[in-house]
Parts: sequence; structure tokens; C-alpha cells
Amino acid sequence: MRTVFDFSPLYRSSIGFDRIFGALEAVSRLDPAGNWPPYDIVKAGENEYRITMAVAGFSQDELTITHEPNLLMVSGQKAGQDNGQYLYHGIAERAFQRRFELAGHVKVVAANLENGLLAVDLKRELPEEMKPRRIEIAAGTALPKADRPQIDSEKRAA
Repeated sequence: MRTVFDFSPLYRSSIGFDRIFGALEAVSRLDPAGNWPPYDIVKAGENEYRITMAVAGFSQDELTITHEPNLLMVSGQKAGQDNGQYLYHGIAERAFQRRFELAGHVKVVAANLENGLLAVDLKRELPEEMKPRRIEIAAGTALPKADRPQIDSEKRAA
């Protein structure tokens, strides 16, 4: 059973969350039958992640990893090889394209193919201006008060 969420009330009362709502809508539109190749996502550290995909039968030259802003795309296209007449063909060698939505400032660090498993290492690197910083509090020096207009109690509204 598929449930569709309406995010329009949230658009009316929030600013700057467009990307989050877009990502939630994209997840709700995912095709449940498109679950090949299988993959794992592991949080390897505080700011480190690893995606491991089972791509048995694909060589390094038949796989493509593309990193765009906020998107990682892994695709595979098998080269046309005819190795004879199959009596049974159980290894899936169909083309695939898997998309991963990335949060801001997540970078691809490395990719490795070993024993039919493709591992893609990711790391979130926040710029210095976005990291929390401590603000020093000055003692003894008062900031000037802003001039505020005074309300005259004897004047009345028209």
C-alpha cells in the first residue's frame, strides 16, 4: 500500500525547507520494483558514510559513478558479450541506474570495486563559516540603547 503525503501546508508556514520537501516527495514516488542492485548504507563515523552495492558480474569499466550537487548516481551497463548458449542464466546483468540524494556538503571521497561489491565512501565537510563558533562576551562595556519613540499618553487615535 502506498501513502501519498500533502506537504502544501508546510510550504505555507516554513521558509528555506524546499529541498527537504522535494526530497520527501521524491522518496514517495520511488518505484518499489526498482530494487536492483541491492545496497547497504552505513554510517562509518560522525561525518563519514559508505554505500556498498552488490554488482556481481560488472567490471570496473562497465560501472559509472557521477557526483552532482546533492546527487550521487551509480549506473552500470553490461558490454554485449555472447559466451555461448546458456542452459540457465541466473546472474542478473541488466543495466541499472541508482540515485542517492545527498545532503549539502557531502563529498565522494573514494570508490572501490572488490569481489563484486562496489564501495563508495562519502564524507560531510562543513565549511568553517557553518561550524558552531563561540562568541566572546565583553564585560563592563554597555552597548548604547537604541532610541525608541515614546508613546504620548495624551494623544488619541483618530
